[in-house]
Formats: sequence, C-alpha cells, structure tokens
Amino acid sequence: MPNVRAIPTVRRRRLGRALRKFRTGAGLSLDQVAELMNTKPGAKWDGPKTSRIENANAKISAPEVVTLLGHYGVTDTETVTALEDLARTAGKPGWWSTYGGIVPPHLEDRIDAETEAKVIRAYYGTVIPGLLQTGAYAREITAATAFHIPKEQHPGIVDVRMGRQATLTRPDDPAECWFVIHEALLFQKFTPHPSLMREQLMRLLDVSELPNVNLQVMPLDSGPHPGARGNLSIFHFPKPWPSLVSTESAGVSHYIEGPEAAERFQKDFDRIVASALPADRSRDAIRTHMEGMTR
Repeated sequence: MPNVRAIPTVRRRRLGRALRKFRTGAGLSLDQVAELMNTKPGAKWDGPKTSRIENANAKISAPEVVTLLGHYGVTDTETVTALEDLARTAGKPGWWSTYGGIVPPHLEDRIDAETEAKVIRAYYGTVIPGLLQTGAYAREITAATAFHIPKEQHPGIVDVRMGRQATLTRPDDPAECWFVIHEALLFQKFTPHPSLMREQLMRLLDVSELPNVNLQVMPLDSGPHPGARGNLSIFHFPKPWPSLVSTESAGVSHYIEGPEAAERFQKDFDRIVASALPADRSRDAIRTHMEGMTR
C-alpha cells in the first residue's frame, strides 16, 4: 500500500529524528534501508519513503519501526518499546491543536518538550517565563510582542500559554523545574494596570513554594554571567529521548538536541545559578518589590 502523506505532528517529528539518528549511526543510506526493508515479501520500500518518514511527512507502523531498528542494530528494549509506542500515537495531535493553528511549529516543539520533560532548567532575562506568568501579564506581553498577529488570535495565544503551566502541577510526576529570572523583570510596570505586576510577583512566590520548583533571582549587581547571551532552557527526558536545549535571542528560538549540547549549556546554567541569589533570598527580593508596589 502506498505511503500516505502524513500530518507532521510533534510526535511524528520526534520519531523521525530518532530514526534518522539510528540510521546514520548504523552507516546506512536511504537506498540501503530500502533494500533491507524490501527483503520482506510484498514490501514496497524506497529511499524517498525513508526520507519522508524521517521528515515526518509519511506514516510508519509500529511493526515497521521494530523492523527498522533491527536493521539499525538497536536492541535496547526500552528504546525499541518507546519508539514502537510513539509510532502508534504519532498521528495524535497535541492539545494545543484545538486553537486553530495559531501555534507555530517551533512553539509546538517547546510545548511538547515542557509536557514530556522530567527536568527543566531555564534562565530568563527579558520576560517572566511563560510557565510562571499570570493571565493578565501574558495578555500585556502578548499585545506588546505579537502585534504582527491579528488581535483576534491573542486570546488563544494567552490560553495556550496558560495551558502549558499544567506541566508544573501535573498529578503524574510533575517536571522538576529550576528557574532563574533577572531582577530587572521585577521592576516592570504596566501603567494602565497598576496591580498587575503585584499579582505577577505573588504568582512567583506561590510557584516557588511548589516542591518541584526552585526559583532564583539574578541580582542587578551580579556582574557578567552566561545568561547575557539570552534566554536559555534545558529539557531532560526519560530514556531514550535525548536532552534538548532552547536558546533565544531577539525573539528567535534555536533548538539543539543531544547530550553534548546539554552538558555544555548545563555548565552555563550552573554558572548562572552560582551568580544568582539563593532561593530564600530570592523570595525576599520578590516580596520586597511586591510590597513596594501600589495595590
């Protein structure tokens, strides 16, 4: 049966990346894979099909995934089972798909990372992280930064951002999160809404009390540190998924996958943490700023 063009869901893209990694690790070309897969009676496989699967533009069944992994020399049971399960659910759209396509692919990848991660490490110097924002703060930031997007889509953008926060309190093993935010963000003002920032700072204090969340503030007098390069997030996942790093500069996000990148940026994050206020003093700093604001 011909391979039907598939919707490139986040799950399909993740599966495709994994299969490409194992194929190249085995030193096999697309055509060589086709030859191996065509040894099975009735199989109709070619190099372009493999390419479409790896680029999330074609479907692949769970049994075909198992066969491919066998040709690639992948025998680890956890890895095979994880990719087999992913193939079964590859066509399932994310919860954010109900918002009419306002979520671009790069943000889909981030939401998927936040949803699936066991550990999240993040530094933000330009804006309160989306996982920590109040709805009111999110609306103001969206209006200020998404002016190129039709205003009627802004409520959906905010709703998606609020939905992402479920990763902090999900009942089945919430993500272990460590946030560092710059103190300059605590000075933000929203003139038409004088109580908005006070509520946002209260939100930070509330989240910092969660057992799975560590929140630090980078003081104004901290001196140089790796966070000067821009916002940074590191996501660690259960086996077999590789860690993912997201860097952001001038509003553009870049994603880097693999243990080497995670190790490099984790060292940067460790230096950021060392330059920031301890958790208790960070809460004191947030509380001081909040108490100095107009109710």
